[in-house]
Amino acid sequence: MSDTFLLNVVENSALTLKDGATSNLESIHAIAHRMKLLALNALIEAAHAGEKGAGFAVVAQEVRAVSAEIERLAAAVGLSLTSDVDKLTQAVRSLTEEASAIRCVDLALNAGELIDRNLYERTCDVRWWATDAAIVACGADPRPDAALHASDRLGVILSAYTVYLDLWLCDMQGRVLANGRPDTYPDVVGMNVSGEAWFREAAVLTSGDAFSVADIRTEPRLGGAQVATYCASVRAEGRADGRPLGVLAIHFDWEPQARAIVEGVRLGASERERTRVMLLDATDRVIACSKGRGVLSETYRLHTDGRKYGHYRDERGRMVAFHDTPGYETYRGLGWRGVIEQDDAG
Repeated sequence: MSDTFLLNVVENSALTLKDGATSNLESIHAIAHRMKLLALNALIEAAHAGEKGAGFAVVAQEVRAVSAEIERLAAAVGLSLTSDVDKLTQAVRSLTEEASAIRCVDLALNAGELIDRNLYERTCDVRWWATDAAIVACGADPRPDAALHASDRLGVILSAYTVYLDLWLCDMQGRVLANGRPDTYPDVVGMNVSGEAWFREAAVLTSGDAFSVADIRTEPRLGGAQVATYCASVRAEGRADGRPLGVLAIHFDWEPQARAIVEGVRLGASERERTRVMLLDATDRVIACSKGRGVLSETYRLHTDGRKYGHYRDERGRMVAFHDTPGYETYRGLGWRGVIEQDDAG
């Protein structure tokens, strides 16, 4: 049962109660009016009767007073009932809005948890594959036959892990020695990537157990695809404390994986039309959006007030719910957030 449906049920019940009570109050007013008329007629007849009708006149006056009191009480009850029903409706509306906002915060957290679990696996993959014998051998002695063997090995890995666009083995000077899809990306081998931020960070890693990651970006040498690049050191003998021989970079195919997460958030059909689900990076740049808008180009105006999670109404009256990505296992996350922006139901 949706929050909107519950609110409608309560509001309709309150209105039914209000309508029924109003009808009963109208009946009471009608009775009081009839009593007034009877009292007036009685006073007229008492006046005609003269002294003999004096007692009857007293009763008539009392009837008039009772009818006035009935009208006063009915008016007070009507005002109180109207006020109480309105207060009840508003209270239910406020509770419903709060429950809906909290649910959206939970959905934002869920999106963050899914992406962190996914990216934790990427950190495991790159560190594991950097110890592969063919990769280590090429890093130690990058002759053509060793590079060809490394390329073949990277291709085998890619055939089993379809979430990657390509894997690049680089020497310590930033020259690409081998890649896993030379037929798809034939110009990769031999190029120099020493100026790339992801390579510079990876080149100074102090252990084979460490990894580096770059911000989501488009990679022109991979057809302009959106990528998340994770790197690890290739070290002598595949040992974590071995001499650094090179860098293994794995390019995660970001866009379809991220889109599946933000579009997969569980929303009702009517809710989905008025809801925008997003992932933001540490600078509040939109890196995924269920509506496909602003990806890698928009910086979202998120107001967290220093909170890790919460919700608020923005300047346009939309409900905005957010939650920091929590990390997963040894992956502490990158300061990203899940965000849900929602217009009110029409």
